[in-house]
Amino acid sequence: MGRPIFTPYIEIPRLNDYQLEVVNVDADVANNWQYSNQELDKLRDPKVKAFFLVNPSNPPSVKLSDESLQYIADIVKERPDLILLTDDVYGTFADDFVSLFALAPQNTILVYSYSKYFGATGWRLGTVVTHKDNVLDRLIAQLPNDAKKELHHRYESITTEPDKLKFIDRLVADSRTVALNHTAGLSTPQQVQMVLFSLFSLMDTPDAYKKALKRLIRARKRALYQEIGIPFKDDDPNQVDYYSILDLHFLGGRTYGNEFVQWLEQNTKPSELLFRLASETRVVVLPGLGFGTQHRSGRISLANLNESDYRKIGRAVRALMDDYVERYNAATGKNLEKGKVL
Repeated sequence: MGRPIFTPYIEIPRLNDYQLEVVNVDADVANNWQYSNQELDKLRDPKVKAFFLVNPSNPPSVKLSDESLQYIADIVKERPDLILLTDDVYGTFADDFVSLFALAPQNTILVYSYSKYFGATGWRLGTVVTHKDNVLDRLIAQLPNDAKKELHHRYESITTEPDKLKFIDRLVADSRTVALNHTAGLSTPQQVQMVLFSLFSLMDTPDAYKKALKRLIRARKRALYQEIGIPFKDDDPNQVDYYSILDLHFLGGRTYGNEFVQWLEQNTKPSELLFRLASETRVVVLPGLGFGTQHRSGRISLANLNESDYRKIGRAVRALMDDYVERYNAATGKNLEKGKVL
């Protein structure tokens, strides 16, 4: 599990239907939210059957570097049985985006949704893609006879040759319970909407819509960071900026020192800062810990509000941090400077 990651990917494997054992592959904020080679080497273990990730990530909103993409592809060459699942929903916001599906197509399940790019989250417009010649079908064919017999019985109501049923077709059937296969998949209105979105995108040859969206969310991030007091860095080619995650451990330590961060962790509850933001300033920020971040953090979506709203959020975060600096100074006799630029 490539973390941080969208919460259902963390929660689903634990359900009784699956009971999967999870090995976490953690990205580090100090490494610009990239996976280190040491973390990715966990995929070399033959006990690891699949690698699930969101690329660009959620909530850090950073795409995998070219080096990491190639490193994973090289591991797949050593482990041709490894299954990759990449959720590329934010790929359309990235510059020069490359999917894992392009580097290891036979091993990859590609998930994509129209929801973010076209602002259609309620429509549930998504696709799942596999290569015609994929490792999933090969692994199914290699199952022991007892398992094959069980699967034969499971799918015999929808095909006369259940043993030859492709993984992607099994996926569609199971999405609605096999016995309801006739109602599986997307509705006709949803399919029509996807066609219209796709045609719009194909006709926009200069990518005017995509460029406008990128300018919009990056202007919002710049406004947010200016008000908080964090220098806005726009030189990381892997930054996508659909979300922004404020890591207290990293940013607070860089600004006020590790002693201040330790005091804050010892004297506040993990959710206290976010609840104070909500109750005192009416700013609701999702906790980063719920997405698998290693430190206290808040996840801010840059897709929902006006630029002026993000300036208000930034000022609220800054005021809250100033309050904690004042409390820290009173408790320790230190003299940290309030409003110091991060």
